[in-house]
Amino acid sequence: MRFRRRDLLRIGRDLRRASRGLRFRLTATYAALFVVLVVGAVWLARAQLSASLQTQATDSLDEDWTALKGSILRIERDPDSGAYEAYWYYDKDDPDETTVVLDIKKVLLITDSSGKAIQDHETQEPAESTIYQDLPQDRPAEIQARVRQWVSASKPGQAGKPFWMEKRDSSGELFLIRAAVIWDEHRHAPYYVALGTSLAKNEVILRRYSFMLFVGVLPGATLLGWLVGWLVAGRALTPVRDVAQAAQRITGSNLGLRIPSRNAGDELDYLILTFNRMIERLEASFRQMKQFSADVSHELRTPITAIRGQLEVALMTAGSTEQYREAMFNALQDIDRLSQIVRALLLLSQAESGQLALQRSRVDLGLVLEDLAEQFQIPAEGAGVRLAAHCQPGCFVDADRVQIERMITNLLSNALKFTPEGGEVRLSAQPLEGSVELVVEDTGRGIPAEHLPHIFDRFYRVPGSGTAPAPDQGLGLGLSFVAWIAKAHHGVIDVESTPGKGTRFTITLPAAGAAALPAEVSVSQ
Repeated sequence: MRFRRRDLLRIGRDLRRASRGLRFRLTATYAALFVVLVVGAVWLARAQLSASLQTQATDSLDEDWTALKGSILRIERDPDSGAYEAYWYYDKDDPDETTVVLDIKKVLLITDSSGKAIQDHETQEPAESTIYQDLPQDRPAEIQARVRQWVSASKPGQAGKPFWMEKRDSSGELFLIRAAVIWDEHRHAPYYVALGTSLAKNEVILRRYSFMLFVGVLPGATLLGWLVGWLVAGRALTPVRDVAQAAQRITGSNLGLRIPSRNAGDELDYLILTFNRMIERLEASFRQMKQFSADVSHELRTPITAIRGQLEVALMTAGSTEQYREAMFNALQDIDRLSQIVRALLLLSQAESGQLALQRSRVDLGLVLEDLAEQFQIPAEGAGVRLAAHCQPGCFVDADRVQIERMITNLLSNALKFTPEGGEVRLSAQPLEGSVELVVEDTGRGIPAEHLPHIFDRFYRVPGSGTAPAPDQGLGLGLSFVAWIAKAHHGVIDVESTPGKGTRFTITLPAAGAAALPAEVSVSQ
């Protein structure tokens, strides 16, 4: 008993899991739609069949009515009794005419204008068939109203508009009744005739059709729709499963894996393209993280190794206070460099992760350039470099002044550092249409073309500019800050450099109140 219960629970879990699957839901939707369409089509055919059967019954009654009114039935006065009776004129030896009259008499009622049944001359009984007597009776008031309606709408000698009714007898059999008023030329008075036919065969046909629909067609359509939907959904979801399997195979060690396109130009190809682009971005992020880790390890290892070596040498060889002081001084310099690296990395990490929020305000770049030129005037004179600043009026931007000053300071420091004695460094700014152009250029040694695309990478140093961890050679992070600050302000930074002649940094920022430009970093020679 426990085993069976566990099996039932497992089957229930499997069914619930399957019912939540996309293939199951697509199949159910397709099957439901298929069944609705099939049942709708069959039901429409049933409605057409019902209308056709109804038309046949109506036409049959119209034919009997034409025969009855044309020559078979006459209302005449009986010579003996003097009462008006229904006379039937047909050839009793003709089986066809006899059959027609007998069919007409099966469901028949003939009354005068007051609703009283007229006597049949042959049977000497009221002209009301047994079957008609079993139907809900036409009340005299109803007959009188129909006669009055016909009299008011027609003229003597014209055919009156028929009245169509459906009635059921005591056994539930359905009959179609055609009733109308006929003008009696002899009496010059109307009389009422109701002629009917059974619709039992029509109902049997429709019941069989409905039974076939719900017992045969509906289950078959459901099964067929489910099977076709299951196959179609399976084929449609095959590329999705391929994408999922490929995603499972992708790890940090094989981010170069891509899913091949189906070249169908549909939504699945768009999904594959989007997925491949996501993997490309992840691969670039992983590559950047690995490079960053390697760079950080190298940058931190260098001062730590220097500090350790200096302290070990001092412990083993120093014999005087001055030697210990010199070792401690050199170690403090390396510790200071190490602190600078940590602070710079922390600041850059906060900036790139969005934790460093910009405090925007209306900034006049002319005033910023004048202040920075004044601050760097003494270092420039000490290096034998001429520093000049020029700014046209109207250079206003919506920016974080602290970050803008840091960006210009980094560019200005590099320009002074790599410009030889007798050279020149120039700062300028000018308003453009919807933007402001800021330029920092020098007449220094320049940057080779092959290194220009990498100068904004973290820890990147142009060979020949020095890679030893000396304080005056920088950390390789300054231009990374420059690029981030320009991008954060929706600016564009461009670099032009010619070895031996100098370098020109051009930063275009949106003017105050102007629409933001696309954030990007471009490099040209």
